[in-house]
Amino acid sequence: MSTNLHIPKTCEYCGNLFTARTTVTRYCSHKCNSRHYKQIKREEKVKQALRETHNQATTTPQVVETSTINVANKDFLSVTEASKLIGVSRWTIQRMIKRGQLKAVPFGRKHIVARYQIENLFN
Repeated sequence: MSTNLHIPKTCEYCGNLFTARTTVTRYCSHKCNSRHYKQIKREEKVKQALRETHNQATTTPQVVETSTINVANKDFLSVTEASKLIGVSRWTIQRMIKRGQLKAVPFGRKHIVARYQIENLFN
């Protein structure tokens, strides 16, 4: 069934003028429709990520303080704790262990580094 409607409209995505054949048409083409949909979904993801970051920012300072206190009092540290203490990545600590700059003892699936080993790096 064909229609005799010819309604001049403006595309909601690109802003170009086009002739719509129905009263509910919003875009000049399928491509504009798809791009606008993707843009809306992308903006929703960004907003969600910002909300999560904001929620974590309000709760994270308490967690960071307790974790630094725990690391400061330990004599033996995991690779992750050692990396947080020094301020480098876990992979840097792993490379140092592999090169022999740090001695680590396997403990189950973890490797444990003695705190004095890390302190000796800076002496």
